[in-house]
Amino acid sequence: MATPDLSANLQEEATCAICLDYFTDPVMTDCGHNFCRECISRCWGQPEGPYACPECRELSPQRNLRPNRPLAKMAEMARRLHPPSPVPQGVCAAHREPLAAFCGDELRLLCAACERTREHWAHCVRPLQEAADDLKGKLEKSLEHLRKQMEDALLFQAQAEETCALWQKMVESQRQNVLTEFERLRRFLVEEEQQLLQKLEEEELEVLPRLRENAARLVQQSAALGGLIAELEGRCQLPALGLLQDIRDALRRIQDVKLQPPEVVPMELKTVCRVPGLVETLRRFRGDVTLDPDTANPELVLSEDRKSVRRGNLRQVLPDNPERFDPGPCVLGHSRFTAGRHYWEVEVGERANWALGVCRENVNRKETGELSAGNGFWILVFLGSYYNSPERAFVPLRDPPRRVGIFLDYEAGHLSFYSATDGSLLFIFPETSFSGTLRPLFSPLSSSVTPLAICPAKGGPGDTPVL
Repeated sequence: MATPDLSANLQEEATCAICLDYFTDPVMTDCGHNFCRECISRCWGQPEGPYACPECRELSPQRNLRPNRPLAKMAEMARRLHPPSPVPQGVCAAHREPLAAFCGDELRLLCAACERTREHWAHCVRPLQEAADDLKGKLEKSLEHLRKQMEDALLFQAQAEETCALWQKMVESQRQNVLTEFERLRRFLVEEEQQLLQKLEEEELEVLPRLRENAARLVQQSAALGGLIAELEGRCQLPALGLLQDIRDALRRIQDVKLQPPEVVPMELKTVCRVPGLVETLRRFRGDVTLDPDTANPELVLSEDRKSVRRGNLRQVLPDNPERFDPGPCVLGHSRFTAGRHYWEVEVGERANWALGVCRENVNRKETGELSAGNGFWILVFLGSYYNSPERAFVPLRDPPRRVGIFLDYEAGHLSFYSATDGSLLFIFPETSFSGTLRPLFSPLSSSVTPLAICPAKGGPGDTPVL
């Protein structure tokens, strides 16, 4: 353990003459005296020399301060042996002198030693009571302003809480509206579904017995003809006596054979699949589809805005690029689909035939072949008297649509065609696992003055709700 003299000597050697505390990052001046780096920097506040040593007043033209690492270790040792005693309230922590002044520039308390430093020579330094009286007046004025701000803040807080409560009520009310309206819509759709199914069943019960009666009558006629044919074949195998015996009756029955053709039963369904509001809902997914002239068959004529196409009578001279359809009279849309839901409408007017749908981007465009799903084509073809797809052919509606809507749900593997005129379903492909890039396909098939026209993505005639 260090003796009292050595201990006191260690404390003295490890103490800065400016702050009267243990050295922190000690540096040595040219004259050999040591100070805390921060303390000497505050004393030498002026930007240019000469600089006077605070201890011996020797002048130095430059700030030549060298770190004193051994002294830093000594100060740390002294700090451990003799920790600095707590600074009493009202005493300067740096100089251990009473705080008797206030610096108005730095807004901090000063002792007499602090006030004498060069750092505060040009500052507004006043006695404590004078500075406190002046600042008290300013604080009281600030308090008046802050109290008014507090009143406004409490008012705004109450208004904000009231607004939050009102907003929650509005949201809850709208939530109930949504639930009520969709429940009403579900009931309405269920009723519509039941009505359509009932009408379909009535049509089935009206037509099916007649078709079955036709079939039963044809079965009977076929059986009678089969029996007569078998009898005659057997008679032809008999000798002359057996062949001619009772031949009058056989000849009479042959003469009496009169095949009755089946009754002509209309096969046109009056009940169509129409979901109220569906087409209006699908229009939320409309995109801006335009035609890609680089894919157009040379016989096709595109409008300047790339929104319509018709088949001309002459073959144009165009570059035979790989993406061009030839010989097929087709053109693709610029849009490329690899995900999501997409809907577009095409005005077909009173054209006698057309083909619409989608195809993979990598389909064969240079050879004639079936435009089937197996070859990367999912299209609906209208041939005047019926719709056709590679999957099936069927009788169309009594009134073919003038506008066709196409809806693609890539992830769901769903592709369907609608009459945008009355909202009825024209055709739906079986669920398909789409892969790769799909593009819209358009084909006018035959020459006509009426083009296939892509309808505007937003607004325009025909965009009224379909109920």
